[in-house]
Amino acid sequence: MVVNYGLDRVRFLQPVTSGSRVRAVTELTSVDPSPQGLRAGLTTTVELEGSPRPALVAATIALVVPEP
Repeated sequence: MVVNYGLDRVRFLQPVTSGSRVRAVTELTSVDPSPQGLRAGLTTTVELEGSPRPALVAATIALVVPEP
């Protein structure tokens, strides 16, 4: 089971206008053991078509809990 553990950092870099084409890319950046299971660090970037800068960059944490 995977539990959303929370957000570490969120940066909104530019607005997304109605009708914009967006793409989200998620990268696994770290995996650390914890007493409950494994804590995974993820970086998600939301890109806008035709823009050199992303609209959002967020560092999230997920907890991977083993089946009993």
